Amino acid sequence: MFELSLLCPEDRVDLLSDALDALDALSVSVEDADAQTPAEQALFGEPGMPPPKDGWQRSRMVALFAQEAQAQEAVALLKAQDFFDGCRMLGVVAVADQDWVRLTQSQFAPVEITSDFWIVPTWHEPPAQARQIIRLDPGLAFGTGTHPTTRMCLRWIAQHGVQDQRVLDYGCGSGILAIGAAKYGATQIDAVDIDDAAVTSTELNAQANNVHLQAGLPDKAQGLYQTVLANILATPLKVLAPLLCAHVAPQGSLVLAGILERQADELKAAYAPWISLEVADSEDGWILMTATSPASAPVSS
Repeated sequence: MFELSLLCPEDRVDLLSDALDALDALSVSVEDADAQTPAEQALFGEPGMPPPKDGWQRSRMVALFAQEAQAQEAVALLKAQDFFDGCRMLGVVAVADQDWVRLTQSQFAPVEITSDFWIVPTWHEPPAQARQIIRLDPGLAFGTGTHPTTRMCLRWIAQHGVQDQRVLDYGCGSGILAIGAAKYGATQIDAVDIDDAAVTSTELNAQANNVHLQAGLPDKAQGLYQTVLANILATPLKVLAPLLCAHVAPQGSLVLAGILERQADELKAAYAPWISLEVADSEDGWILMTATSPASAPVSS
């Protein structure tokens, strides 16, 4: 295979992506051309949502082609277009043959949650210091422990304990939080998601970790739970405020993630009629928000 690389301003990224796709590129990636320099720009987006911008002020685009002739033809055709003004070709190079499975696996090393709690892919040996592990490989459902929101939720479980509790993982994805709760002693766990693939992934991952939980669609969540976990996104978390709060048992814990630091006040306001959220942890621009339910159970509205 062959890589075509080019440099372009932010406002041409979308046009060039469409053009490369039409020219039969197998894939197109965009990165900051100034990465690892003082001019590097950070673009933060929420998981599962479109990026805030199409590219960077100086974007490097890399298109993968099956044959060199295709890549060279793309070079010639793009240079002839008016919209290529201000862009520059960087070249076409052959991609070295690699063991792509091994390369992909090498990108997913064990992830530290606490000093003795680790997420470990099945092809790795657990670290010597790991007393508690979750076996999890990358899959279709979101949640492998590599994202700060997942790590913060798991860290909260490890540090606060859910022994003998009834726990709800709302928006379970891969089921990683539900599995973490089971590893730390929760005895009744419901893991729910609107995506059938996530439900299946959760069931398979639970089996692989020898833990018992109930996975299903959101209507499986019934009654009160001592701990309610939801690692989704800020907007759906605001919409779900009355529903999630109604599931928290008196003096139970609500744990929310998928929230950017700048969204803290929005979440506090959305949940204020039922519960008082506070920032409990932060990492790489993301925050974990938690609350303890009052002594009387919240009333659903």
